[in-house]
Amino acid sequence: MSELPPNAPLSSSEQPSPETQQSTQWQEQLKNEQQKYVYLYAEFENYKKRVARERADLVKFGFENAARDLIQVADNLQRAIEHIPESTDKNLRTGIQMVLDQLTQTFQKHGVEPVTATSQSFDPNLHEAVGQQAAEAPAGTIVLEHQRGYTLHGRLLRPARVVVSSGPSSTETKSV
Repeated sequence: MSELPPNAPLSSSEQPSPETQQSTQWQEQLKNEQQKYVYLYAEFENYKKRVARERADLVKFGFENAARDLIQVADNLQRAIEHIPESTDKNLRTGIQMVLDQLTQTFQKHGVEPVTATSQSFDPNLHEAVGQQAAEAPAGTIVLEHQRGYTLHGRLLRPARVVVSSGPSSTETKSV
């Protein structure tokens, strides 16, 4: 018998033997199983990468909830320092300041940074406008910070609450 190309049509007298048909079926089945294995292996590799990324994020941002709560403590310590009467013992003021400084250092150690606001352009991703007032600063510039904002490794924990300039007030009078 002469050899036929693999895709050549077979004549009715040259039908493949049952063994050849079964061999072809097994080869197809093997090819399908190999393809499934390749897809499964790729999916598993993606899963491993995703889990590693999620674990890294958990370590990086696991302090987020505690940081949100501790920011309130830092705010209260700052308010306490600002409102201590002058007649109060200076050691008390110094002690509270030392605690606030220690808390600030702990924040920095864990990636919590304050958001700069005053004299910056208003950024709705970092700032929350609570008011607007006429000022010498150009329109859209932050003129007053009511509450400091914070980020954790670049992710916003709390926006800074600010007052934004509406621009210089116009004192021109129109003549009639």
